Amino acid sequence: MSLAIITRADFQELADVRVAEAKVLLDHGLWDGAYYLAGYAVELALKACIIKVILATDAFPEKKFSENCWTHDLGKLIGLAGLGEARKAAFQADLALEVNWGTLNEWSEQVRYRQRTTRVEARSLYNAISDASHGVLTWIKTQW
Repeated sequence: MSLAIITRADFQELADVRVAEAKVLLDHGLWDGAYYLAGYAVELALKACIIKVILATDAFPEKKFSENCWTHDLGKLIGLAGLGEARKAAFQADLALEVNWGTLNEWSEQVRYRQRTTRVEARSLYNAISDASHGVLTWIKTQW
């Protein structure tokens, strides 16, 4: 029986699992799934950051805040996680990270309905999020 992910650790673990699954799919030429899961890993990581924000306060979150967290929109999740300014500062220090975020900006959960993803698109997104020095997911992990 599967269990719902509910804790920050659950979101962190699932982000790592999804990026690992993306790599396996990428290695087997399954570009569509690799692309989708790579972006989804970032979504999960951002949701872990949101939980960190919630845990840092002793106030009950507003109902609208909680409702807004049920989104796939990475831009909105960055805002909800309070990472806007930190991300800007990171971009100033690391142009390659900013370029990698630009690659990620093409992703949305709607890609699962797209016709086909190319090898170049899948590899580019995977590399943009997983790069050990300048990757989007690498940076998010410093924030979660």
